Amino acid sequence: MSILADFVEQVTKSVLNETKKSLGVGTKRRRRRLSPSQKIAKEIERMVKPAKKQTSRKKTTRARSKSTRRSY
Repeated sequence: MSILADFVEQVTKSVLNETKKSLGVGTKRRRRRLSPSQKIAKEIERMVKPAKKQTSRKKTTRARSKSTRRSY
């Protein structure tokens, strides 16, 4: 019986490891470095573009509620 349990355990471990690899879990993504000209362009865009208005909390919680997600 223990041989069977060990076999099942090994199989489940290998399957979990394979799914982790395929999903990319645990892999870190590196941020792309910006050149100085790209940094300046980004700063200018940030200054020109107006800031987004803060949405009301009531609106966001209503949008994320389970009942609204369930309704079709």
